[in-house]
Formats: sequence, structure tokens, C-alpha cells
Amino acid sequence: MKIAVITPVKHLKEVLGLLYTKGEVFFYEQESKSKVREGLLVNSIDTILCNPNQQTYKIDKELLEGTNVKTINTCSTGLNHIDLEFCVNNNIKIYSLTNDYELIEQLPSTAELAFGILLNLMRNITVANNDVKKNKIWEYIPYIGHQLKDFRVGIVGFGRLGKMMAKYCKAFDAEIFIYDPYKNESNVNTLQELFDKCDAVSLHVHVTPETKYMVDYNLLKRNVKYLVNTSRGEIVKELDVLQALKEGNLLGYGTDVLEDEFGKINNSVFFLEENSYLNTIITPHIGGMTFQGQSKAYKWAINKL
Repeated sequence: MKIAVITPVKHLKEVLGLLYTKGEVFFYEQESKSKVREGLLVNSIDTILCNPNQQTYKIDKELLEGTNVKTINTCSTGLNHIDLEFCVNNNIKIYSLTNDYELIEQLPSTAELAFGILLNLMRNITVANNDVKKNKIWEYIPYIGHQLKDFRVGIVGFGRLGKMMAKYCKAFDAEIFIYDPYKNESNVNTLQELFDKCDAVSLHVHVTPETKYMVDYNLLKRNVKYLVNTSRGEIVKELDVLQALKEGNLLGYGTDVLEDEFGKINNSVFFLEENSYLNTIITPHIGGMTFQGQSKAYKWAINKL
């Protein structure tokens, strides 16, 4: 087996050791899409090990056509970084962690990040920290925030991560509202109702035709003041989020993902200098990126090879 590794693993010694037992390993974690394709062709590679968190391109026809790749093993539950239709039509097998419930129940990292982002937004932690360090501002009035106790927090998607997020918020005595049309635990009937009732909303859903761009200006002009997205960038319309922030309908937006993460990521509206004053927190898809979480997930994935 010849394995192209296009996600960083060298910091995980146990994972690296396991990988070497599976075949000949080629590392392309820092390479461009064209360089990865070149490596696939030159070395007759048949297997790709990936993870969307640092991947800035899609695994698609442009990358795969004419190569010997027969297996793509992604150390993730989400699959929007892979062209699934092309892979099915070309008999390329895809392994993921999507249905590995025994494993993923042990991985709270993304929910922990979502909770941290919510607290950060509500208490203006990043904004205050930056002003103290950069501008030596030492006053509290600009940074007065909200306590989570008695705050109304909406959870969109009540699967593994949504349930964890709800648990953390309940521990701080927040009032929880749930929207998930496929779960009996839902206590609101529509997204509109959730965004009307809640002060903050946290997104925990996969990208599907049903969920793509489900959060738009119509929702953001309602009661909700804080939005957290650790799902996928395409769940929200970024231009609508930006508009809601500028108009003051939304007081803060925290995201671990961007709308065009596997394309022209640098074109995101949140990277524009003129928008830097807004209360936004953007992390580079680090939700599952803890040493403990990565070690468990990567070893589990590699053992499928």
C-alpha cells in the first residue's frame, strides 16, 4: 500500500508509528493541490489519508483523475472536503468516522471549542485582550458582557456534539432550546422560533441540501445576538452574518469554519481589514484538534487500512 498523507500527523508519534506499519508513506501535508496530484501520479499512490481541518482544496476530479487512488481515508465525520459523486462513479472507496459511534462519543473537543467561543463572545474576551495588549486600554465599560446563567441558548442539531454543548450550557444554568426535526428532544418547531426565543445559537449539523445556507439574514434579524458555528462554513451565509453584525442585530459571531474553506479561503469577508472592528472570533478549523482527540481519531482511522 502506498499512502499519501495530506494532513499533519508528524506531531503524533504513536499515530506516525502505526502509519508506517500499513505501507509506504508519502507526506504532502503542506503541499498545494497541484503538487499533491503530481505526487499521486509519480509515486503510483493508491491511498489518501486526509482530514478537512487544514485542507484548503477539495479532493475531486481535478486531483484524482488518472491516478491510482482507490481508497480515501478521512479522519473526520464530515465529508464535504471530498467529491463523493466522483469517487462513487470511479470506484474509489471512502472510509470516515461518521458511523463510528464507539469512538466519536469519546471526542468532545469540538463541543468544548464551541462552548469556549460562546463564552468568549459573550464576555468580549478577545476584544478586551487585544485592546489591553495593543492599545494599553485599562477600563471595563467597553467590554461589559453577559453572564451565561439564565441566558437562552439554542442548539441546532441535537446529535453527539449538540448534546454535549447543551450539557455544558446547562452546567452554567443556561436555558436550553433545541431544534432538530429528527430528534424527539426538540422543544421548538422551527428555526424561526428558535432564533426568536434565543439570545445565542450554536450550530451542530452536517452540510446537506437541507442545511446549506440555512442561517440567513431573515433569521439573524430576529432576537438572537450571538452565533457560534463549529459545523461547516456553508451552513451560514457569510455576507448576511456580516450585514447583521454591522447593523447591530448580531452582537458577535464565532466560527471555526469558513464558507469557501476548500477554495478561495482568503476571500472571506471576515478577513477584510474594514471588518476587523467587529466582534468576531475565527479559528482555523481546530474543533477536533486536541492531542487526545487527534490521537484517538487518527489511530482508529488508520486501523481501517
